[in-house]
This record gives sequence, C-alpha cells and structure tokens, in this order.
Amino acid sequence: MKTLRMVSSAAVLAAMTVSAVIPTVAHAQDLGSREPTLAAPAQQTTTGVLLPRPGGTSPVGRSTLHLVDSSRQDLWVPERPRELMVDLYYPSRAAAGRSAPYADPREAQLLVEAAGGTDPEAALRLGATRTHSLTKAVPERGRHPLLLLSPGFGAPRFTLTTLAEDLASRGYVVAVVDHAHESSGTLFPGNRMLTCVACEKAQAWEDMHKATVNRGQDLSFVLDRLTGPHPAWRHASMIDRKRIGAMGHSLGGAAAASLMARDSRVRAGINMDGSFGDPIPPNGFGDRPFMMFGADETAHGPNGPDPTWQAAWKNLSGWKRWLSVTGSHHYTFSDTAVLFDQLGLPYPGTPPTIPADRAVTVMRAYTAAFFDLHLRHRPQPLLDGPTPANPEVLFIRPEASTDGSAAHRYGTSG
Repeated sequence: MKTLRMVSSAAVLAAMTVSAVIPTVAHAQDLGSREPTLAAPAQQTTTGVLLPRPGGTSPVGRSTLHLVDSSRQDLWVPERPRELMVDLYYPSRAAAGRSAPYADPREAQLLVEAAGGTDPEAALRLGATRTHSLTKAVPERGRHPLLLLSPGFGAPRFTLTTLAEDLASRGYVVAVVDHAHESSGTLFPGNRMLTCVACEKAQAWEDMHKATVNRGQDLSFVLDRLTGPHPAWRHASMIDRKRIGAMGHSLGGAAAASLMARDSRVRAGINMDGSFGDPIPPNGFGDRPFMMFGADETAHGPNGPDPTWQAAWKNLSGWKRWLSVTGSHHYTFSDTAVLFDQLGLPYPGTPPTIPADRAVTVMRAYTAAFFDLHLRHRPQPLLDGPTPANPEVLFIRPEASTDGSAAHRYGTSG
C-alpha cells in the first residue's frame, strides 16, 4: 500500500472511482450498523480471520455514521463536498447480540488486491470476518472520554478495529474515520464504492502536507458533529467533552498532530509511525501531551531516515514520549499484522520479526496507558521507562547522548 512514509510502497493502490451523486447539503446519517443500509453480496460459508479479543471488561457496541461537510470541497475530487464514514465503538451494558462485520466483502477484496494478494480465498476470508463489537448495543451508563482515530494513507478505517475495540472495552468512545478517496475502497451510502483517487494524485511532499492538514480538518469536523449542540450520533450524550484524544497510523498519526495544532479541544495525541506532513509548531501544543510511537529504530529512531520526527521532538513542549518497537514494521501499528499473518499476504519491504499477537499486545498496552494517564489521570508506570516485560519497546531520548549509547536509546523523557 502507498503510505505517507515517503509516499512509496511496492503495492500501490488502484484509483477506481464510481460516479455517483453526492449530497450537497451538510448532513449526518446514523446507520446503526453497515448491514441494514449498504447492500452487499451474500456471505459465503468461509471462516473469517480471528481477531484478538478486547482486553477490557466492557462489552463493545458499534454504530456507523455518514457525515458530509458541505462547507469544504473534497481535496482530491473538488467537485464533491467532503464526505466521511465513521465507526463509533463504545462500552455497552450487555454482551449479547449480533456481532458487527469487519468489512463489506467488496471492501475486503479491494484491500487484499491493494496489498498484493492473489489468492481469492484471502478476500473471501477477510469479507467473512466478524468483529467483537455488537450492533444496536445499549451504551454503558455515564460519560466517557472520546478518542478520534485515523487510518494510514490508502488504508480503510476497519484496519484500526483491533485498537478501537480494545479501547472501547476499557471505557472509551472511539470514532474511527474513513476519509473519502483515501482508502483502497470504502462503501458509502447509495452503494457507492469510493477508492483511492489520492493514491494517484499525491505525488509530492506538498501533496502530503495538504492531505495531512485536510485530515486534521476532517477530524475537527467529526468532533463538531459528535459534541455540538445537535450531535449526529444517537448516543452522543455518553461523551465527556472535556476528555478528548486523537491517534492515528501513518498519515492518520500525522493528522492527529495537525488536529492538535489547530483544535484545543483535543487534550492528548499519538502518532503511530507516520511522517509529520504538517510540522509541529515551534511552541508545540503547549502543555498538552503527545507520544511518538514508531517502528524499529532503523525507521523511526533518532538516526532514522525521517527528519520530521527529530524536528517534532524538538518542538514538543509538554509531556512527551518517543517509543520505538524493535522488530516491528510500518504496518505493525494497525490490524495488518493480524491480517497478513492469517491471510498469507506479503509485507512490502522487510517483514517484521515481532509476532502478530505480540504486536497487538504491545500496541494496545502503550496506547491505553497513554490515554489512561492523560485523560483519566491514572498513574501509568509503563510510560516511565523500559520494562523487562516489554523488551521490544525502546524509550528514545535524542538529547541524552550523541554517540548512540544506551542513554540515547533507553532514557526516559519529559
């Protein structure tokens, strides 16, 4: 898949668009789940991918929103307004109910093709996959922190399901956003499959800067529609508007930083292995915390090929951490580790050495710890420094040393 990280990969997503009339008036449609509204081919009797169970105590509910921002033109298809699909994961009261689908079978097929898969069985299995989330679940009582999640460039929102479900099971409301024309394939109302026009149009770093800023605006719009006076989501009353965070993978991680630079409502953020296409301001985000959570040191370590991480670290002025996961891959920070492992899909470049199940455990532990610390004010020793239980996770502190010593790699920060 073509990604923000230097805008290159062996598997470049095809840009296939389906002509359709898109509404020109700003609106939000709560779809409840994707199944009743979006007609799909009948599921075949195929065993789906086994997704890891959420680690929290609450059952997870899911519903879906279709949002249109009529005040903005789409960056890639300017004759259209900006459109988004949003999955809302939330803690619910009961564990009984129908599990939500992981992806529409057509979305699954496009993702497998984009990843270089040639076995038809792989697409069938992915299309048959079910999540651990329940449709039409009754929300848990009380108010809960809200987290905005954005996927990598070329990746659909469902590739962040594993993280979203885990965070929701721990008591967070999680909004995972699909940005129109920026994924291998996303099904929109009206049976419209929007594919990656951006993957063909984004050819230079300036394009990725615009894409990063645009995604940050998308996330801010979603926040408006979830917390404004007339919220688009039926369960919006469960959101605590004073505890909002943002996180994303690759371009989505850069978008989380861009959002924080322009929207003070977001109190904490994480960039998972994405180049900072929109540089962090010289004064950072004030006292708001931010974590840089990157792949193996050779990619996003202090001596890695991406200078935007060093620049971002210097500008961050509040609580901050720079973590690097030994043996990981760019796609370790999404569901891709699990999908590629079970579907036999090829990794672009050097494959990771960290096992898929271990990768999921590490990503979940550190992202949950970050938001628990900063949005719930619960002490998290996991973020104080390296631990014997997590030897893959390195704490980077560039200013601690200039010779690549242990202090350089393992020192705590902030």
